[in-house]
Amino acid sequence: MDTIPSNLSPSLDDAARLDRLAELAVKVGLGLVPGQELVMTSPIEALPLARRITEHAYKAGASLVTTLFSDEQSALLRYRHAPDGSFDLSSGWLFEGMAAAFRAGAARLAIVGSDPSLLSEEDPAKVARANRAQSKAYRPALDLIADSFINWTLVPFAHPAWARAVFPEAAPDEAVRRLWDAIYSITRVDAADPVAAWAAHNAGLKARQDMLNERRFHALRFRGPGTDLVVGLADGHAWMGGASRAKNGVYGNPNIPTEEVFTTPHRARTQGVVSATKPLSHQGTLIEGIRVRFEDGAIVEAQATRGQAVLEQMISTDAGARQLGEVALVPSSNPIARSGILFLNTLFDENAASHIALGQAYSKCFVAEFSEDELVQRGANRSLIHVDWMIGSPEVEVDGLDEAGNATPVMRGGEWVA
Repeated sequence: MDTIPSNLSPSLDDAARLDRLAELAVKVGLGLVPGQELVMTSPIEALPLARRITEHAYKAGASLVTTLFSDEQSALLRYRHAPDGSFDLSSGWLFEGMAAAFRAGAARLAIVGSDPSLLSEEDPAKVARANRAQSKAYRPALDLIADSFINWTLVPFAHPAWARAVFPEAAPDEAVRRLWDAIYSITRVDAADPVAAWAAHNAGLKARQDMLNERRFHALRFRGPGTDLVVGLADGHAWMGGASRAKNGVYGNPNIPTEEVFTTPHRARTQGVVSATKPLSHQGTLIEGIRVRFEDGAIVEAQATRGQAVLEQMISTDAGARQLGEVALVPSSNPIARSGILFLNTLFDENAASHIALGQAYSKCFVAEFSEDELVQRGANRSLIHVDWMIGSPEVEVDGLDEAGNATPVMRGGEWVA
């Protein structure tokens, strides 16, 4: 379902394209409203994009923009020199402050782009401990994001280390240029009218989610090489995709780019085996060849050809880390898949293929607003993590199942069945 217009803009220089991406982040991603604060996080390498987003946010009427920068090399210094007890600590005060800002109505924007192998040589036990501590500390803020209490979005930046990982055969400057070209194309920055292109794309995703909501499937079945998986869906689930309205009334796109329609599985109704169709870049480590088996909703066996220890640490974070919080359908003809690039970045790779996510469910993927207890009763999963990994390809068939087990074809050859 490709909605990128064939009439592209006249050739733009890099500064103009970066400015267009920043404008999209504010207008399409956040839908920022006058008087709203913005809390932004960014790698230090993305300072040029962060500054342009700040400019467009103020032009859109933002009352205050606060940006928190991170540095990967400083993160590595922790693993090389910090005392052992450091890895059970996190800056809870910082995340409590972010949560307070969100409760007061601030929007959230994250610029993403990092070295996918940053922590691949570090002790996986320390990595897992640090991730667990941060997940616990971040929970007050994350709950507000997952609940769509505020408008939020993610946008990419061509981090040099990320570019080198994606295009290892290219010279460093050429790798960065190629990654930027891919980002601008996939995010529709290069369309003649990017905002209009996103409106058309969102309309297409809305048509797909409406179709799935009308059919009210009880479960989905994925079948392909190394995969025979039935994902039961939560009671009263609703499909979503593309732009949505947050509880503060603001309409925006949580992810730029996005090609998925997604919903909430029932945490106890997934059965069978599934094999990943792409590597997973998780917290600085690459996990390849994932194959797991589910029984009664939980992973009981997990294997990986690379990153086995990190996979095991991840699914041991808490009880919910072995259960599903999301299932998403993505056609293989989408721009990210067509690029032929393995991005080693979940924001892109999850939107190249149908996928599942271990961990926290989205409370917004229901037909009505329910209390926490009601969500749990309907099957929503709870966890400190939410990790997407890809299970779709042209070789994987997807059927919708009713309560009696009768199948309706949904995807064949990686494409929607009309």
